[in-house]
Amino acid sequence: DSIATNLFMLGYAWQQGRVPVSREALMRAVELNGVAIEANKKAFNWGRLAAHDMERVESAAKPPTELKTRQIARSLEDIIAVRKRFLTDYQDAAYAQRYVELVEKARAKESATVPGQENLTEAVARYLFKLMAYKDEYEVARLYTQTDWKEQLDRTFDGKYKVHFHLAPPLLADKDPETGNLKKKEYGPWIFSAFKLLAKFKGLRGGKLDPFGYTAERRMERQLIEDYVATLEEVLENLAPDNHDLAVQIAEVPEQIRGFGHVKEQHLDAAKAHERDLLERFRFAAGSAAAA
Repeated sequence: DSIATNLFMLGYAWQQGRVPVSREALMRAVELNGVAIEANKKAFNWGRLAAHDMERVESAAKPPTELKTRQIARSLEDIIAVRKRFLTDYQDAAYAQRYVELVEKARAKESATVPGQENLTEAVARYLFKLMAYKDEYEVARLYTQTDWKEQLDRTFDGKYKVHFHLAPPLLADKDPETGNLKKKEYGPWIFSAFKLLAKFKGLRGGKLDPFGYTAERRMERQLIEDYVATLEEVLENLAPDNHDLAVQIAEVPEQIRGFGHVKEQHLDAAKAHERDLLERFRFAAGSAAAA
């Protein structure tokens, strides 16, 4: 934070007697500025302490030794393994196994058709996962209560703080009378209790007892998975060296489906149009190869 750095340096200089202004006057100036008052005062005092005891400041600035680090999956095996673990936590082992089986099917076909190539398999591994791990109400609740999100927050902010969320749950949110889009509403810290309860019911996802599963957005997200699997089956059945690049592009189409709610719908329309164009070209190439 560049502003905090400035206040830190000012505090360091002031403690050494290099700023001919009283501390009271400086702090009053911070107050009159009216922006991040307590944070700026704290940065100033940390600078003063640094001038007096730098080792103490450096020690306080070091992250805890048990700080978790996220490793980036680099190899294809890592990409698959990481996503399998995620989908197990997201839903269950059977859901994750469905993902693995489809990826392995793509790998076997690609290896037999274009030996040495893994681009198609990697695309399927990434984007089938993206579709299967759609962020619904259960997943939002899980990410906030069953991951290290709260620990990260505690490491970022000192003292007592309150977290407020701006959400637009399909079953609860009001619609904008002009656009028809869902309007976000602020929810206070009490929502954590609701999240903890909701996360325990992820097993209902997509079933008859899923109260959220009947909304248009959730039905659309589940249908996207089935559409992708059906398209993948067609692509793998007709995969050839000449259309391999097109197959990879088709498998990567979900990259264009971003956002939530009406934003996601807008991206979906463009992605589906692009997919139709790619499929036409793929089918033409497959037909030409068969005729030859």
